[in-house]
Amino acid sequence: MNLRVIDGGLATLHADFELQAPQRADVEREAERRLRRLGYDRWRGRQMATGIPMPRDIHYRALQIQFVAKTLGGLATIPPDFRSDIYWPA
Repeated sequence: MNLRVIDGGLATLHADFELQAPQRADVEREAERRLRRLGYDRWRGRQMATGIPMPRDIHYRALQIQFVAKTLGGLATIPPDFRSDIYWPA
């Protein structure tokens, strides 16, 4: 199998991405993605429809994600690696 490196392509796209400083909207999208992965909307909808409270660990994790999003979004300079798991609850 012969493999070649193609000039341009992903290297150019990645370099352009690094030039843009992260914005609050980027942090909010990351928080929404993590909440979706957690299934928070489904649990919240079930709670509102049936009155049965969502599991405590789901509720606390969602609160932690929202707190991190608010804190990171409020920074004067948002770290470029804000999507890293070191900032978000495990």
